[in-house]
Amino acid sequence: MRTQVVIIGSGPSGLLLGQLLANEGIANIILERASRDHVLGRVRAGVLEQGTLDLIDEAGAGERMHAEGLPHEGISLAFDGRLHRIDLAALTGGKRVMVYGQTEVTHDLMDKREAAGLATIYEAGNVEPHDFSGEAPYVTYEKDGVGHRIDCDFITGCDGFHGVSRKSVPSTAIRTYERAYPFGWLGILAEVPPAGHELIYANHPRGFALCSMRSTHRSRYYVQCPLDDRIEDWSDDRFWDELRRRLPAEAAAGIVTGASFEKSIAPLRSFVAEPLRFGRLFLVGDAAHIVPPTGAKGLNLAASDVRYLYWGLREFYRENSSAGIDAYSSRALSRVWKAVRFSWWMTTMLHRFPDTDDFGQRIQEAELDYLVHSQMASAALAENYVGLPY
Repeated sequence: MRTQVVIIGSGPSGLLLGQLLANEGIANIILERASRDHVLGRVRAGVLEQGTLDLIDEAGAGERMHAEGLPHEGISLAFDGRLHRIDLAALTGGKRVMVYGQTEVTHDLMDKREAAGLATIYEAGNVEPHDFSGEAPYVTYEKDGVGHRIDCDFITGCDGFHGVSRKSVPSTAIRTYERAYPFGWLGILAEVPPAGHELIYANHPRGFALCSMRSTHRSRYYVQCPLDDRIEDWSDDRFWDELRRRLPAEAAAGIVTGASFEKSIAPLRSFVAEPLRFGRLFLVGDAAHIVPPTGAKGLNLAASDVRYLYWGLREFYRENSSAGIDAYSSRALSRVWKAVRFSWWMTTMLHRFPDTDDFGQRIQEAELDYLVHSQMASAALAENYVGLPY
C-alpha cells in the first residue's frame, strides 16, 4: 500500500491535517490504535482561538461549530472577593474565542472524513515508523493479527504525548524541556447551566478554581487540589462546597449544583520537545508539547502546528519546494514557546503553590490588581488569550 502522507493518530490535529491535505488533493491515510468510539469518548478542552476556527472552516468542518458553539468576547478574573472582566474583543480589535468541546470538533472532522471516503484505520496495533531519515519512509502496523506496510513520502506524528512517533526518534536527535507543577486540577462535568456566560478564573488562598462550560446546559468546573488526592474522597457535595468557597459571592450565587457524570484529577505540566522535524517525520500537537490548561492553549497549539505543516506540505506538492517544510519546526516552535510562556504565567499567577506564604499571596493579588487596572497589561493578556498571529 502507498500514500503520500501517513498520519499517526486520529485526534483533532490528525483529522484536521488529513482533511486539509485531502482538500488539496494530497493523499493520506490515518492510523489510530484505539477504536472510533474510544476516540470520541475522550473528554478534553473546548476554548477555540479565532485562528483555530478559521482553520476548521478551511477544512470545511465548521458548520455545526458555528451553529452550536458559544462565542465569548471576554473572561473574568476573580480575586479579593470580586469579579474583574477582561474585554477580549475591545482590547484586540474585535477578536474573540469560542467554547466548543474538543469531542465535538473531533466528531465533526470524523464525519467530514468519512463522508469524503478518506481512509482511517482504527485499532491499528504495533504502529511503527521506519526509515524517516531517508527518502523512502514507511509505516508498519497490525490489524486483526495481520501485518501491513504503508510506503509514503512523509509521516506525521499526531499521536499525543504517549504515542510512538516521538519515541521513535533517536534520543540523541531530540531535546526535551519540562516543568511539572506540584498540584492537579479536580474537574467535573455536570448537566447544569453554567455560573455565567463567560469563563471565570479564580485566585483564592484555598487554591485556584475555574468556571467553564461546554454548552448552555453542560458545565465544566475545576478546583486546584493536591496530586495525591483520590477521586473517591471528593463527593459531589464536597466539590460544590469547595468551588463556592473559592468564588466571589456574586459568582458563587450563580452555581447550580447537580450530579456529576465525569470526575477526574489531572496533573499539570509544561513540556516541549525540539525540534519538530526529523527527516521525513514531523511531530504535531501533544506529541511535541504539553501546556497547563490554564491558558486554554492545548488544542489551539495543535491547530497552529497543523497550519504550519499544512502550508509546508502544500507548497511541497504544488511547487516542488521544500522551503515550507524546512521552516516548519522553527516557525511552529516560535509560537509554541510563546504559548508555553503564557500558560506558565497564568498558572503561576492564579494557583496556590506549596511554598506560597501570605507574602506570595499578596504579590499574586497585586499582580492581578495591576493586570485588571492597566489597559496595556489587560491588552497583553487578551492578545495572548485570543491567539497570537501566525
